Amino acid sequence: MSPSLHEAAATGVRCMVMRGGTSKGAYFVADELPSDPDERDGMLARIMGSPDARQIDGIGGAHPLTSKVAVVSAAAGRDADVDYLFLQVGVDDDSVSDRQNCGNLLAGVGQFAVERGLVAAAGDEAQVRIRMVNSDSIATATFPLEGGLPTYDGDTSISGVPGTSAQVRLDFADTAGSACGALLPTGAIADLIAGVEATCVDNGMPTVVLRAADLDIAGDEAPRELEADQPFRERLEDIRLQAGELMNLGDVSAATVPKMTLVSVPRANGHICTRTFIPHRCHDAIGVLGAVSVATALRLPGGVGSEMLRAGADPDLVEIEHPTGTFAARVELTHGPQGPVVGRSGIVRTARKLFDGHVFPRSAALPTSAGPSRDA
Repeated sequence: MSPSLHEAAATGVRCMVMRGGTSKGAYFVADELPSDPDERDGMLARIMGSPDARQIDGIGGAHPLTSKVAVVSAAAGRDADVDYLFLQVGVDDDSVSDRQNCGNLLAGVGQFAVERGLVAAAGDEAQVRIRMVNSDSIATATFPLEGGLPTYDGDTSISGVPGTSAQVRLDFADTAGSACGALLPTGAIADLIAGVEATCVDNGMPTVVLRAADLDIAGDEAPRELEADQPFRERLEDIRLQAGELMNLGDVSAATVPKMTLVSVPRANGHICTRTFIPHRCHDAIGVLGAVSVATALRLPGGVGSEMLRAGADPDLVEIEHPTGTFAARVELTHGPQGPVVGRSGIVRTARKLFDGHVFPRSAALPTSAGPSRDA
């Protein structure tokens, strides 16, 4: 039986904190949270310590990338092993949004499912089919086992995370149009939005790709420098709001999508340089499904920024430079009579269990901030 807020404040809720990719979040079994979505979301905001810029009275990390929640349950259908609902908890406000996926927390869902006994695993490797509830699409996570449990030690490194960990391979299918209804929700490869050319794409994450130069940006600035440029941010937000309407997302003024990615010529060994807004903070890296969508846009003939894409030996692989390194996204793309068709997409991540125990939400809510959500 799911706990009430009063019971949870007294006895705690079972919770595992994991780093998934370049994010960090709290993982829960669905049956161990309130079944009513409003009660559940209210409890999660209290657990994270929102609304408060420091999240000092909760376990959130005072940043959108560390104020995330994965809710996992045994799969309702036969096409998956578990269902995964991603919830983005606001930092400065107590919003809880389910309008997007999170591919970074996805990197830890399979291991969490095995740890909690939702999936039986044996041998040296596990393959867990995960239904991403937010988009009703399937991902398969492959990761190593030791003694029937996930092992987190390994020699795989990813940009933005110190050290190495065990490799987690994520393969996606049927992610095109998962939020907007079509890979190219506007029906065009390129659109003119507020006087700026943009490619609006949804291959698992609604994303708007723009040339940095078209917004008078070099494209390799530090995230904090871009965040401090108020006229630039206001212009970018104007484009985002108009793009949301064009992408069938409606009014996105209080939403975390679409993501905005600025592209420019590569500076290092990658194929393209990026700066991504999520949507109001500049990402220190780039999100998993956001990277897949950007790679897709850049591989489209006539896609905004495709002329700057450096060719690699593998045409399906795009090495995306971001502020803290590179991210490799693989996208199989063909061109059919009705336009571009996405096959499978895949990326490599790592994850690590950080803490397992009980978390105690405060019993009373805090006043909601009037400021906008800074979800990622």
